[in-house]
Amino acid sequence: MQAPSLPTTPPQIPSRRAIPQKRSLWIQILSSGWSYVYLTPMLILLVVFVIYPIFASLTYSFYQWNGIGDPTLYVGLDNFTSVIHDSIFWGAFLHTFIYMATLVPIQLFLALILALVLNNPKLRFSPFYRSVYFIPAVTSAAVVGVVFQLILADFGNNINQLLLNLHIIRDHIDWLGDPRFALGCVIVIGIWNTLGYNMVYLLAGLQTIPAELYEAARIDGTGAFGRLFYITLPQLRGIGIMVLILSILGSLQVFDLVQVLTHGGPYFATEVVNTYIYHQAFGDTAASVVEPNVGFASAASFFYGLILLALSIMQYFVFRIIRRQQ
Repeated sequence: MQAPSLPTTPPQIPSRRAIPQKRSLWIQILSSGWSYVYLTPMLILLVVFVIYPIFASLTYSFYQWNGIGDPTLYVGLDNFTSVIHDSIFWGAFLHTFIYMATLVPIQLFLALILALVLNNPKLRFSPFYRSVYFIPAVTSAAVVGVVFQLILADFGNNINQLLLNLHIIRDHIDWLGDPRFALGCVIVIGIWNTLGYNMVYLLAGLQTIPAELYEAARIDGTGAFGRLFYITLPQLRGIGIMVLILSILGSLQVFDLVQVLTHGGPYFATEVVNTYIYHQAFGDTAASVVEPNVGFASAASFFYGLILLALSIMQYFVFRIIRRQQ
């Protein structure tokens, strides 16, 4: 019996050209040079208007300075100490927290309801309704504030007159001038103003849910509420967490709406942290005139930034624990 013959041709060794070589970092940067050229204007604006002011503000926080000339009166950590012991700052922080804690759950609930309604394929003119609900989100907060000032004003034929005609109230109410109602009015207007963003996010999330899941649930006899709680809400968990984080951080940085509507008044009843910082820097409050102190305002801004950073880190770990339990 003859032994099988072995192959006479040697195995081919791949050439160096066939082996992909890992390019160095500089070669990758040079090969994408035009991309960095296009990003350069944005990078310059970021450095000039964001990064540099952050470090400059940190420097100013160690001085007592009214914003004119160069800061010369060094006070060290006195500005931070004054912020910590300032009751008006903590009152503004409380108002900011109340604004966030009230606005976020109500707004997310309304945004989910609107998204579910507008996602219905049987709804006619749904693009029109989506545009209507999203228009307030792209409208300037200054314009919104001025319009609602006129609507809620304690004179003329406005909301007060309508409520009087309906016999809901007996006397005119100064909605933005009464400490009992001012913060509530700001919260309601804030919900209406930014509702469109969350609605669009949730609507986009609903459109990514496979229709086959709903068809299978209908075949199994699952009702509308069952499909909502066992399909829709679980599938929206990821985007829902993102929307929740963005809503919390956005509401904690409210400024323009409060500044235009009430300037933080009456009697600091609607003063939030950002309006507090603004008033300390430029020397104007709703209740009194304060000497401008950019250093103190910078210290308050950094102290509040540290609080937001701590809340963001805590929020991250809480959501991480929730995901693990699921």
